[in-house]
Amino acid sequence: MQLEAVQERYRNIELKRGYKARREHNPVMTQRFGADPYVLVYDGRVYLYMTGDTFIYDEDGAVSENVYSQIDTINILSSEDLVNWTDHGVVYAAGSNGAAKWGRNAWAPAAVCREIDGKTKFFLYFANGGDGIAVLEADSPVGPFSDRLGKPLISRQTPTCSDVTWLFDPAVLVDDDGEAYIYFGGGIPSAEMAANPGTARVARLGKDMQSLQGDPVVIADVPYLFEDSGINKINGRYYYSYCSNFSIPEDQVQKLGFDKGEIIVMIGRHPMGPFELAGSILKNPSCFFGLEGNNHHCMFCFHEQWYIAYHTRILEERMGILQNYRSTSIDRVQIDESGCIRRIQATREGAAQTKPIDPYRRNKAVMMASMGGVTTTQYGESAVSCGSGEMILTGISDGSWVGLCGVDFGEKTVQCLEMTVRGTGSGYVKVCLDSLQGEELCIVKLTPDGIHRTTVCTAAINKKLKEIHDLYFVFLGEGYEVYDWRFV
Repeated sequence: MQLEAVQERYRNIELKRGYKARREHNPVMTQRFGADPYVLVYDGRVYLYMTGDTFIYDEDGAVSENVYSQIDTINILSSEDLVNWTDHGVVYAAGSNGAAKWGRNAWAPAAVCREIDGKTKFFLYFANGGDGIAVLEADSPVGPFSDRLGKPLISRQTPTCSDVTWLFDPAVLVDDDGEAYIYFGGGIPSAEMAANPGTARVARLGKDMQSLQGDPVVIADVPYLFEDSGINKINGRYYYSYCSNFSIPEDQVQKLGFDKGEIIVMIGRHPMGPFELAGSILKNPSCFFGLEGNNHHCMFCFHEQWYIAYHTRILEERMGILQNYRSTSIDRVQIDESGCIRRIQATREGAAQTKPIDPYRRNKAVMMASMGGVTTTQYGESAVSCGSGEMILTGISDGSWVGLCGVDFGEKTVQCLEMTVRGTGSGYVKVCLDSLQGEELCIVKLTPDGIHRTTVCTAAINKKLKEIHDLYFVFLGEGYEVYDWRFV
């Protein structure tokens, strides 16, 4: 097809729908849902682990309410700038196809890394529904993960845990002295116990991170606990955090300083407590976006700045589906000189980009800030087998697109764009600056040579580009997948 004909097709193209406005960085991912976020900062990247919310359909094919009972996977993303996120797929964590085949569900993950016998190991903890905690092990933050323990780390048979209403929602801390701790639990045993449910637990982990060193102990006097354990060490003090329950009487709200479904912080001098109430830091998402739901969070420090990951229902709202499917957002946390965390504002804008993208290295096509009409799939034998790891951009058709924020071209003459593809179909990608209808850099003809090998396709640019731009890839055609790209 002649270039003029391709450009005419682009002029008449109907772009696939995206779910974020330009300069909106929340939710961080729109190609899938992801709830109950937990963050691991490792080697200059933020790794984000999330419960794998997926649509449930009724007999008529309509999306039903999310009841969580079918969820047995964990989503992984990573970013080095908090805006452009690389998709690492889904960990097949529980169920007949999962690593922990004895488990039924995979909810509310927590991840940590530490050196074991001279090797860096990664541990992924998750809840088997509300009845226990599993732990998986890997040599990489994205897997493949295996279940070396072969049974729950924490179960109803664990001392002090048989009467915990919800035995779930783990959080893990590796302290400065090398000791590690796991926090978990939640729920209300009876209406009379709503003010002080007594269902929070903390235990010391063994050096292998897959055993307990002593019995779990009760975290005492956690007011109106619901769920969602969190733990951070900030300036020598331990910040235990959780979500408040939905049984707070109206006459107690002013006295307590917090309401239903808020993220509450308690502070202590020892990782196992006691902790004293410090107050609310994040109101329920309904206060910001008008859609109530459970509140789940994780605070983390990246490049000496604190942030909070939390979930909302703003993605499903944009889709026009209000059935309690959740997606993760990130916003900045401010801590004053006394160690008090200021009230956090949940936003659609999200965190600021911490560094620009280098367009002259090979960048994965599954890295994106926004998208329309694409998805991702596993790439390579290992990822296909375990669900996570290398991924490739797929689901492409006319009008599909991917957007990236803050690409730093410097001041040099760009010779060409290289794009690595595979598949049995063919197509084109138009590359635009700063918007989907922005300045056209080039159009690359994509001619893959089969599904079992990759082909590098190129297009000349020969243009001097200056400074930082947003970058958009707009696709035509189908039957092909994109692995990576770079400018030369």
